Amino acid sequence: MIGVLVFDNFQLLDATGPIAAFEIAYRLQRKPAPITVLALKAGAVRSSSGVELNARSFQRTRPDTLIVAGGDGTRNAATCEQTQAFVRGVANRGGRVASVCSGTYVLAEAGLLDGRRCTTHWNRTQDFLQRYPKVRLEADRIYVQDGQIWSSAGITAGIDLALAMIEDEFGEEIAHQTARQLVVYHRRSGGQSQFSALLELKSPSGRFKPLLAWAREHLDDELTVERLAEKANMSPRHFSRSFTAETGISPSKAVERLRIEVARTRVQASSEPIEQIAQAAGFGDTERMRRAFMRTFGHPPQSLRRAARVG
Repeated sequence: MIGVLVFDNFQLLDATGPIAAFEIAYRLQRKPAPITVLALKAGAVRSSSGVELNARSFQRTRPDTLIVAGGDGTRNAATCEQTQAFVRGVANRGGRVASVCSGTYVLAEAGLLDGRRCTTHWNRTQDFLQRYPKVRLEADRIYVQDGQIWSSAGITAGIDLALAMIEDEFGEEIAHQTARQLVVYHRRSGGQSQFSALLELKSPSGRFKPLLAWAREHLDDELTVERLAEKANMSPRHFSRSFTAETGISPSKAVERLRIEVARTRVQASSEPIEQIAQAAGFGDTERMRRAFMRTFGHPPQSLRRAARVG
């Protein structure tokens, strides 16, 4: 049985994403899907969206696989002694235990992550590291498997997690067909830093949106403030002030993030030489690109490439 653990104020997609993936995987094999929504008490459990799922009490259940949803409700679930005992019991019997998004807090409080690798939502990274120093957090991963314990990043990454678990159990072809039915990538390229660091750049809806689109297509050019200001028909001083006010960062920092975005995608999705990527993305040399990757991701390009191939 696959149990999906929810609690008041859980994130709906954390639960329904994996449920949909496993339902399709079993249907492809013409088997009934043994999926059950579990909670401390039987009945309707309200998600943060207000939509409710009907759950069975986890008392006296013995799931082979347990997926713990995330959401604001993890604050209470992580300190519930009955919930902790149930989660530990599944692991102690040798079952797979997985978390989606901030569901990692439930696993960490249960002691299942001490000394293990895991990941969680990028926005929870600093808090998680402070609370659980014994855990080996891999902040940029979409999902992580460490033995029988699985974890994933924020919300939609629960689908990536489910696909990986499906491949582990049923093979690559079923996982691939499931992904096609869901209309998602079988293996998403890149880590979640592409969403965290780059989302810090506010999406400009006004005059600088075309400029950034142009800059992204000319990253191998010398994109100085003067060059960008000229393209925007503004003086460098006025351009710099206006750009920072609208986007939240300086023009030079925005260009660096565009270069990182392009370089990261090519590093992780191809076997193209690192030197060639550095030139195409406008870094000029590999050392400059390496420093930018370390500042943004905490890892050099080669490490991200190896992690993408493993993941």
